[in-house]
Amino acid sequence: MNAETPADLPPLPAAFSALLDALIPPDARPRVEASYTSPKAVVFRVNPLRAREPATVLASLAPLQPEAVTGADGVYRLPATDRATLTHHPLCAEGSLYIQGVASMAAVWALDPQPGEAVLDLAAAPGGKTALIAARMGNQGRLAAVEPVRARFFRLKANLQRLGVRNAQLYLKDGAQVGRLVPGRFDRVLLDAPCSSQAQFTRLDPASWAHWSPRKVRASAVLQARLIRSAADALKPGGVLVYSTCSLSPEEDECVLDALLRERDDLTPESLPWPVDLPSLPGLTAWRGQPLHPGLALARRVLPTEWTDAFFLCRLRKRT
Repeated sequence: MNAETPADLPPLPAAFSALLDALIPPDARPRVEASYTSPKAVVFRVNPLRAREPATVLASLAPLQPEAVTGADGVYRLPATDRATLTHHPLCAEGSLYIQGVASMAAVWALDPQPGEAVLDLAAAPGGKTALIAARMGNQGRLAAVEPVRARFFRLKANLQRLGVRNAQLYLKDGAQVGRLVPGRFDRVLLDAPCSSQAQFTRLDPASWAHWSPRKVRASAVLQARLIRSAADALKPGGVLVYSTCSLSPEEDECVLDALLRERDDLTPESLPWPVDLPSLPGLTAWRGQPLHPGLALARRVLPTEWTDAFFLCRLRKRT
């Protein structure tokens, strides 16, 4: 049987295609469109909290031949055809390596946590970013990981144990309450906010968007607004807040940040550390005819490609 061609595959939702029309420049559109019609390359990182030297880990993956991701130490990619083999490899089970999208890792690079600091991951499950934060901290300092959903909380706990995280305290709690309970507690806060999950879309599986709608985008934005206010309250003066989503919708991205920046004058957008040449666009300073905070041009919208997922991230500094 012949493989399906893009013309044979079900189309993306009309509202989402309209969003792509509004956001994606014509020269980038073919690559973005192609990303929805084939399986993505698999990206993983060697976990320094568990692993031996990366060269030893890579040798143990033979006959797989990972390609190093330029600019990101210990990060590699393999063709999509190797995903199942990698997923079931003993190195994954023991936590020596972790499958994680490079755009997701970029949120932790933007946060830039340091050993000995107090760091908050406000929506932590399933734990990939939390574990990378712990690795960047060398398991030194205090890492608070918050997750409100019980099943996801226990998945988070199991993942962090498997990945060798020792400096994390886990809280089964509504993240929107944290800023009120511990104001000004943390040097750095990551809010990888629950969102409408557009990064999961693939025309190979219409179920990937079965629960998506513009209404879900609006509902996600309401929750995100509550969480980002809590994140800002929990941050120390002089501290760094990184906000990220796996959504392309400005209503979940720049518009959430714009509302926060209009409410309070102690937060300023900053340039993002950007070690890997990810295909991306600067943040928007206007949407649907409405101006947005000019500093949001420093945010980044990572484009979906054959090896990257859709992602948005912005770094804010709290005034001392």
